[in-house]
Amino acid sequence: MWRSIASNFLTFLLVAFLLVVAIIDWGQGKFVGQGSLAEAICLKVPRGGSIASLSEELEARGAISNATIFRIGAEYSGRASHVKAGSFLIPEGASMQDIVTEITGDGQSTCGIEVVYRVSISGQEVRVRELNAAAGEFAVTAEFDPASESDLPAPYTAALNDVATRFRIVVAEGVTSWQVVEALKASDLLDGEVDEVPDEGSLAPDGYEIVPGADRRTILEEMRMKQTERLDAAWLARSEDAPVKTPEEALILASIIEKETGRADERPLVASVFANRLRKGIRLQTDPTVIYGITEGRGVLGRGLRQSELRRETPWNTYLFAGLPPTPIANPGKAAIEAALSPAESDYLFFVADGTGGHAFAATLREHNANVARWRRFQAEQADQ
Repeated sequence: MWRSIASNFLTFLLVAFLLVVAIIDWGQGKFVGQGSLAEAICLKVPRGGSIASLSEELEARGAISNATIFRIGAEYSGRASHVKAGSFLIPEGASMQDIVTEITGDGQSTCGIEVVYRVSISGQEVRVRELNAAAGEFAVTAEFDPASESDLPAPYTAALNDVATRFRIVVAEGVTSWQVVEALKASDLLDGEVDEVPDEGSLAPDGYEIVPGADRRTILEEMRMKQTERLDAAWLARSEDAPVKTPEEALILASIIEKETGRADERPLVASVFANRLRKGIRLQTDPTVIYGITEGRGVLGRGLRQSELRRETPWNTYLFAGLPPTPIANPGKAAIEAALSPAESDYLFFVADGTGGHAFAATLREHNANVARWRRFQAEQADQ
């Protein structure tokens, strides 16, 4: 009898064990398998949010099929205590494992409201935009100039009070260090004083994630470090016949290339013109350097150069002085730095605008004069329209 009882008990344990294994296997399959979400959503996670509260919301919104499995899976993976505040894009069909990874990652919002402080050559702009998760597109809700706007738009003030808002500063290629500093000073989001303008060319144009209350000097230092890294990498990869002798000269040449063309496909060709002129001892004769001699990077000239200005003696006037100017004239981007150190091979010595947003290149003065004549005809035709 006791033997029968023992046998039945062992059978019961075995069945129970197999049942537990089956449940765990089923739960694991649910956790890592394709999710039930039919359309992408933006999940807003408040500060202090927990896996327990989020699991209920996710189940209610159809993103997960079982809140309990979601909680257990998060606990088992060791990520339940690492939930980050923010707004996170949960794509269609995302697994529970994918969702846990998204909301416990680096904490950078991937959807919701984004405030972008853009620093461009023409000025500065704040843009508030919100991602439509289902469409995968941003809709702009407000745009304004922080230096001149007195009444801040409602979408902007609302974004400032939303803990999930993502903030970025985007520095365009070709802006000057003075323009960057002025833009940072104009932002009411940032703290700290800037004692002096960083060296021209030392700041990397790019997008930078920031948080409210960030120190302006810290942001400038991040920009400086990134530019140093880019310059060092390009210098190591430079061509054998690079037209400059030092990384500092490369930065100067890159800034001129940056100001001469905004087209990425043209930068190596523009670089080849300047490289050929430097090798032959021909003056660079580039207008942006003359303009910098007038403004010293403090704002935009806003008009064409006068003949008297082309003859004005400044250290940056490449019509009067051979070789490179003493400093960069702007902050060049990565592509311009690489073009300066690895220019295209050509026999071009001249270029002029062609009316399409690009330039016409020439190897001889005769060809260049013909290109200039075409450009002037184009300008005259545009003026008559």
